[in-house]
Amino acid sequence: MTPPDRAAAASAPAWLAYAPMLFLLLWSSGFVFLKLGLAYADPLTFLALRYACVVALVGCAFAWLRPALPADGRAWLHLAMVGLFLQAGYFACTYLSLKLGLSAGAVALITSQQPILVGLLAPAFAGERVGLRHWAGLLLGVAGAALVILAKSSLGTATPAGALFALLALLSIVAGTLWEKRHGTGTHPLTANLVQYSVGLAVSAPLALWLEPMRIDWAPALFGSLAYLVLCNSLIAISLLLAMIRHGEAARVSALFFLVPPTTAVIAFLVLGETIPPLAWPGMLLAVAGIYLVMRPSR
Repeated sequence: MTPPDRAAAASAPAWLAYAPMLFLLLWSSGFVFLKLGLAYADPLTFLALRYACVVALVGCAFAWLRPALPADGRAWLHLAMVGLFLQAGYFACTYLSLKLGLSAGAVALITSQQPILVGLLAPAFAGERVGLRHWAGLLLGVAGAALVILAKSSLGTATPAGALFALLALLSIVAGTLWEKRHGTGTHPLTANLVQYSVGLAVSAPLALWLEPMRIDWAPALFGSLAYLVLCNSLIAISLLLAMIRHGEAARVSALFFLVPPTTAVIAFLVLGETIPPLAWPGMLLAVAGIYLVMRPSR
């Protein structure tokens, strides 16, 4: 761990020790609720509706509490850039890749390479050193996540446009992670969320209007899915992710994404009754072993 990372870890709040498991549970559950919601709305329309709800909710809380605003103009720029990469780039490109025919398994397989790219780029962009043990853990995590994804779904026929948007989603979340690590500040969560989700809404709403008929079936299941994604996924999980990146090492935090496919498979089994193929179990064990190597503190 580099000296700046030691200082960040020392100043981290005590509750952050529980953040990885809570983030993993909320983020993985989001895929299950997203699957429920997409049965009642077009993908980008659903994403824009989700962002509109977040902006309305956070905007009301912001007007009521009036948190302190960043004094430096560059801080506003950094908040907007993280919103552009994570909320607009990652989610919009993921939804577009699904719309253009790429299977969910193929999208997950492409975007699960995020920790590897972060590990490669962290020394140059975030000043972090990724050791051999961490690299071994990252490779195990890739292998485990790939086994779970391949066991759960067919990759299908990849269209060039769908594969391109999946690659753009991968690059977007990598860029957002590294940008937050390098430029992130202690901005109040309400301010950060309001700026970042406003950027996401400004991108996703025009795309939905341009590419989709904007179909929405106002069923009870849609409201349940939307409520979970707004409160648990958009507000709590993303805030936890950015806090972990700010107070820790970007490569280690990104490695948590290796456990998303196995955790999602277990939650889908419990909630939706989806089966877990035999090949997925060794994949889960490999992912857990990789996470252990990456997250274990260095001497």
